[in-house]
Amino acid sequence: MTTSCAFIFARGGSKGLPGKNIKPLLEKPLIQYSIEVALQLPGIDKVFVSTDDVDISKVAVENGAIVIDRPSELAKDDSPEWLAWRHAINWVKDRYGDFEEFVSLPTTSPLRNVKDVESAIFKKRNTNADICIVVTPAGRSPYFNMVKKSTSDLMELVNKPTSPIFNRQDVPDVFDITTVAYVASVEFIMNSSNIFDGRVSSIEIPKCRAIDIDDIYDFNFAESILSKGLDSLRR
Repeated sequence: MTTSCAFIFARGGSKGLPGKNIKPLLEKPLIQYSIEVALQLPGIDKVFVSTDDVDISKVAVENGAIVIDRPSELAKDDSPEWLAWRHAINWVKDRYGDFEEFVSLPTTSPLRNVKDVESAIFKKRNTNADICIVVTPAGRSPYFNMVKKSTSDLMELVNKPTSPIFNRQDVPDVFDITTVAYVASVEFIMNSSNIFDGRVSSIEIPKCRAIDIDDIYDFNFAESILSKGLDSLRR
């Protein structure tokens, strides 16, 4: 049987939306949504919150999570989260012993449901993948309506087509990576440097559950959707 632990990584220094991780969303701290989903997942042994912030730690403990004190050098704006993942894994191994499966539930996706995460866990366990990510259909395409500046300061498509493109149906389907969940083997994280170093599988979810809160506009949008009825999102 696979031993699994859930992790939520929440540093205190958010720049896009200060205090984001514990900002009340419909009267609940944002991080509470991730903790609640993690605690409902079958087969998850323990739920951990990695943070450098005292207030986040307090909320985490109040909601049933175990706090990992994240070193300041892993909590900067430019600190790779992958290294925070490794630190958390080693912290847990030192105190609770080995485990096989790592499940990350970022605070920024409060509209996920338990089934979304269960589906990602199932997909990871039943494919020859190192990690499973959660995606949603992209609103724009690098083949069709996403542009970049050329060296001459003119605009060009991100991916130049090899043949004429007349409509969206002429290009491959593309997806946005969400922050709903990341499910990976511990071995893969400890021996790789990023997601695409390995074999990546995915599950797809609708846009209504894929919101990634980065600024106040995202926050207000999530609040608007939640206020219209949580039950419709959780199906």
